[in-house]
Amino acid sequence: MANTAFIKNLYAKCKMHGSGEAQIVISNGELASLVYIAVLNLGWCHKSLNINHIQIPGNDYYQIPLNWFYDQQNSDIKPDMIISNLQSCIEKDNDFALFIENLSALHRRRVKYRRILSSQPLPNMDQIGPRVLLEYGECDTTLLANWMLWRKWIYDIDNRAAQETGYLFEPLIASCIGGEPVGAKNSPVKRLDTQGKPTNKGRQIDCLVPSNDRAYELKLRVTIAASGQGRFGEELSFPVESRAAGFTPVLLVLDPTPSDRLTELSQKFLECGGKFYQGEAAWKHMENEAGDVISVFIEKYIKPVIQGVEDIDLPLLKPINLNWRENNVEISSDQHSYVIDRL
Repeated sequence: MANTAFIKNLYAKCKMHGSGEAQIVISNGELASLVYIAVLNLGWCHKSLNINHIQIPGNDYYQIPLNWFYDQQNSDIKPDMIISNLQSCIEKDNDFALFIENLSALHRRRVKYRRILSSQPLPNMDQIGPRVLLEYGECDTTLLANWMLWRKWIYDIDNRAAQETGYLFEPLIASCIGGEPVGAKNSPVKRLDTQGKPTNKGRQIDCLVPSNDRAYELKLRVTIAASGQGRFGEELSFPVESRAAGFTPVLLVLDPTPSDRLTELSQKFLECGGKFYQGEAAWKHMENEAGDVISVFIEKYIKPVIQGVEDIDLPLLKPINLNWRENNVEISSDQHSYVIDRL
């Protein structure tokens, strides 16, 4: 039987993160739905696990509107029921704990970003007024003012998106391959001085897996444009410093696109006794390290999203309409519409 204290702690971790105004707490109804969806993803029988059937709009989490999850807040599901469900699933496979923890983390971040979209204020002209000097007179002044406000609002929410993704993406990937990110302050990998000797200054690690002494560098892609000379020098030093600290450096690049910089970087990892995986080989490596249960999470929640967007070819941007209304913002094309309710 799974440890009761562990299950209760898992329940609490799945329910919330953050504090103060930034805290996100999902309802028992939402969490119960996520557990049920996870069970379906894994192909398990909910009846044999004594998990109540939940009528969900579809088996694909990404196709279920967030508003449906919000409606589950009105359910009468109690904590004891969820704890019992978690215990049944973990007794079937211990890795279910990580599966539901990751799925809950993903869901909470999506809930949080929807809140950001709903509440990020429209900037006022005082914040951006001096920028008008660069374009004033090129078009109608009212049109220019609207353009300036739109792009500032989009800039603000995109910055928030990058921040939230940073908190989510690398920890998800790292947990799936049995490790976790490590900040520079507590890193066992130290920077080397000009004589190649370790200093007291640590360096950040995308994913450290102590069980096999691997230090991973995780990347979506490596391009010439993405790496200035100074930054690229930092990247080249990572495998050297990892090896000096007794770890096997591993470069994991999800995008299959080749580049000269990637060739140079991967060769440096290999020269340092490390490993290099790219594209489909990278996904395969992650799934092999993850095991049967967590590999399903990668296949359902990470891989199709990354590949699905990158597979879209946009040689030219298509026209879209942006409409700011009192209660919502609508982004639309001729065929599709995305409506964000505003608070």
